[in-house]
Amino acid sequence: MNTLLPAAEWRARAEAHAERADALTAGHRDRAARGEKHPVWDFLFTYYSYSPSLLRRWHPGAGVELAEAASTPRAEWRWYAPGTEPGSLVVDRAAMEAEKGPMLGTVERMLRLTASRPAAFGCFGLHEWAMVYRQGEHRHPVPLRLGQAGTDAVVETHELRCTHIDAFRFFTPDAVPRNRFAPTRETQPQLEQPGCLHAGMDVYKWAVKLGPLVPGELLLDAFELARDIRLLDMLASPYDMAPWAGEPVRIETPEGKAEYVRQQRGFAERGNALRALILEASGAAPVSAPPAVPAR
Repeated sequence: MNTLLPAAEWRARAEAHAERADALTAGHRDRAARGEKHPVWDFLFTYYSYSPSLLRRWHPGAGVELAEAASTPRAEWRWYAPGTEPGSLVVDRAAMEAEKGPMLGTVERMLRLTASRPAAFGCFGLHEWAMVYRQGEHRHPVPLRLGQAGTDAVVETHELRCTHIDAFRFFTPDAVPRNRFAPTRETQPQLEQPGCLHAGMDVYKWAVKLGPLVPGELLLDAFELARDIRLLDMLASPYDMAPWAGEPVRIETPEGKAEYVRQQRGFAERGNALRALILEASGAAPVSAPPAVPAR
């Protein structure tokens, strides 16, 4: 049974969504117009290669009919179909499943399995340090806060525990054998866990991939989570981000580790709450595969 949204209600939500999206992307759009780069925030639009215009487009989610929408441009949007009420539109999950069933199943499985596992909080963001370990050239044109020797020493006096393939694949060759895990794309469903900052940022990616099945408000919530996590990711990195992001989270100290874990726990809670809401709103079917718990 679909829920029918009156025209005035869904139009107001769509307008509020566009205004919120514009506010979230204003800085990036202004910098892009001036040709300026930002070592913290560009990541949200380059690594996650989704445009501000995509964020701006509101969808109601699965099982929600939009009254008086058939006469609007939305009728030409992909994955919309006539609803049960005259003149209404509804997101056509069945059509999406027919064309993109394997992708939808993968995304929903990743969300559900990640949320099902206990969060691990012992990595301290060292994935960023492993990406510059014993490396003369770095991914970001930003000085290392402790210099190369000091950065290498931090890696060598800590255990690397990265479980995320899209962080691990950027490790330097010397850092790879130091990691407790050897993540691959094939083992990603077994290793993802909610304490991982990159898994938390990826909630945004999964929400985008589900397209109109995800309500616009949840998409922007996921973007805000990715934005907040990205800040910690860079403040806890070996780079001197003070000119762009503020004072570092010095994970090489006990105080810095405690602050990192404090924020990490909050992100894990926010990420799991969003995973649950996205799965429910998108009309996902249950996934029966048992969870695997990463070794501590």
